[in-house]
Amino acid sequence: MRKETSTNALNEKMMIDTCGMSASLAVIGGRWKPSILCRLSYGTMRYGELKKDIVGISERMLVAQLRELEKDQIISRVVFPEVPPRVEYNLTDLGRTMKNMLTAMSDWGNMYRTHIHQTEGLVVEEPVNSL
Repeated sequence: MRKETSTNALNEKMMIDTCGMSASLAVIGGRWKPSILCRLSYGTMRYGELKKDIVGISERMLVAQLRELEKDQIISRVVFPEVPPRVEYNLTDLGRTMKNMLTAMSDWGNMYRTHIHQTEGLVVEEPVNSL
């Protein structure tokens, strides 16, 4: 856990408060959030579906990332009063406004990857997580 009054934490807060791109990256940044958001952009998913669909993510990390996205009001978590409990995740109205941004980022990333691979003489693979 990080001290909230550290220089690093204060600098980060200042950047988020004054720069829209920093605010966006604070919400969607990291290794797993783009994968989660990509899958939820297609519709509601249960926890188990997300876990199975996102290869390599640990349960601990999936739970942490889902909680952060929920705290940031990007996704909603719906718990059904059943036995065994059923939990579903979906994008909120605010989260759905990110779709164009995420699509643009995916398109740019695919173009960049193709460019780099071509300049390095590598074989280009088809995009994996395009929205």
